[in-house]
Amino acid sequence: MGKVLVIGGSGAYTLEKGEFGEVVGVKRVETPFGLSNPIYTIKHPNGFEYLFLSRHGERDYTKTAPFVNYRANIYGAKELGAERVIAWTGPGSLKRDLKPGEFVVPHDILDFTKGRKTTFFENGGLGFVRQSPVFCPQVRECLLESLKELKETVHDGGVYCCTEGPRLETPAEIRAMERLGGELVGMTLVPEVFLAKELEMCYGAVCYVTNFAEGVKEAAFKEGELFEGMVSGEEMERVNQAVRRFPEVVKLCVEKLYRLERTCHCPKLMERYRRKGRIGTDWRQWILEEFDYQ
Repeated sequence: MGKVLVIGGSGAYTLEKGEFGEVVGVKRVETPFGLSNPIYTIKHPNGFEYLFLSRHGERDYTKTAPFVNYRANIYGAKELGAERVIAWTGPGSLKRDLKPGEFVVPHDILDFTKGRKTTFFENGGLGFVRQSPVFCPQVRECLLESLKELKETVHDGGVYCCTEGPRLETPAEIRAMERLGGELVGMTLVPEVFLAKELEMCYGAVCYVTNFAEGVKEAAFKEGELFEGMVSGEEMERVNQAVRRFPEVVKLCVEKLYRLERTCHCPKLMERYRRKGRIGTDWRQWILEEFDYQ
């Protein structure tokens, strides 16, 4: 059975890896796209192994969203045997009823990124992958079940707007996103989810709301504070509590996925290319052949 990869988002670097289980190995994988972030092999308390990667850094927030090497990270995890991905991220809220410190399991995406490499297949004519559903239904369900079992406040569904960053959004941009149906705004799920799907990996995300987006709720400018005052002290404490819950959420969800057969469509997202004879069984060769077209 393939492993689960957990991608830790904002706040992951504040947690000790041992909180997720016993660390039995760590590796940076050489890929056609450069070195991956360090990928840890974690032994779950129930004996099986899964993978953990901190998206933004090991000890602090050292790599902002536009400059994460998403292709190397997803490729590296696949190389180490990952079939499923649980990703966490800390977006802002476009809705007053999605409050800081609460969890959301999103169901759709609006992509406002500009300069990112969003595919493994820049040449050769591959990569027309259907995006409905955007997130794997099985991973989403396991995340929802886990959060409910842990008595957390969780919202089922949300449209995540992904911006380029690292700057925050203008009030006009937030108003435009809300009119388009956006409910959350962050910077990291694109292109991760799209890349994972190109390699037929299941991908689900869980958001912990960090703040109300610009203009949703009045917030005075406060120099030297996180987001210059967009988060109150009380809200920040709820956000920190949510981050501290991630080891429990992760361990429970990973265990559910470990015992669950993959019956979703994710393992067959490239099937039409197989039937046409364009690709074989070795996913690495799909990408090497892309380079041959250059």
